[in-house]
Amino acid sequence: MSAVLKVVEQPAQSPVIVMQAKGLVKRYGHVTALDGADFELRAGEILAVIGDNGAGKSSLIKCLSGATVPDAGEILLDGTPVHFKSPIDARRAGIETVYQDLAVAPAMTIAENLFLGREIRRAGVLGSLLRMLDKRQMLAQSTARMQDLKVGIRSMTQAVETLSGGQRQCVAVARAAAFAQHVVIMDEPTAALGVKEGNMVLELIRRVRDKGLPVVLISHNMPHVFEVADRIHVARLGKRAAVLNPKKIHMSDAVAVMTGARAPESLPAECLA
Repeated sequence: MSAVLKVVEQPAQSPVIVMQAKGLVKRYGHVTALDGADFELRAGEILAVIGDNGAGKSSLIKCLSGATVPDAGEILLDGTPVHFKSPIDARRAGIETVYQDLAVAPAMTIAENLFLGREIRRAGVLGSLLRMLDKRQMLAQSTARMQDLKVGIRSMTQAVETLSGGQRQCVAVARAAAFAQHVVIMDEPTAALGVKEGNMVLELIRRVRDKGLPVVLISHNMPHVFEVADRIHVARLGKRAAVLNPKKIHMSDAVAVMTGARAPESLPAECLA
């Protein structure tokens, strides 16, 4: 008698949700920027957020980063509700944001910029009473972190104003990656950069993801979005219109969903993520 082997299929594991928003509402007088917006960021992914002007993507990101307090709805981090009243609250929760204007101090060195607002003070009385900085330790840590992300910069002691636009962006991204423990949010990181420098920043974003930090990428540059994103969140009229799979959908169809020319329901199921 031949034995019949039964193959028992294991149920697929649900993705780990690192950050989530449910029904966010934000009004500015008579203007409703967010009208019950939902959001879901999974562990180990680059989630691109796209949307036309006025779609609500900026308001959504401001709520997630603590820059704006929503009027209604909730934000969850690792399944626990959080209430951010300022970007400092979001930072304390391990969420770092890289803004389009970079927020770097051009006259200061790369090492000083990486620890801007988080300076390490020297041990003992020198640090506690005289508030002297431990520049040696900050320089060593800066060098290690930039090498870890494979950012090719000659010296950590050179001023940021001596760097190219792409290198400055890399400093801002590296600073966020160095201190983020949960999420890195990037607002148009390749805007106003050339092709070579834009690709350098995209490669750095991939490395940040590969280090285990999920990344939220806000961008108008559709080729960049399709190059690095694992999923695409489409914002429209203050809500989440769809979440798309960039590996299965054409760029033109994604743009059609974003502008309202095509309903997400008309897409094949494989195009939705």
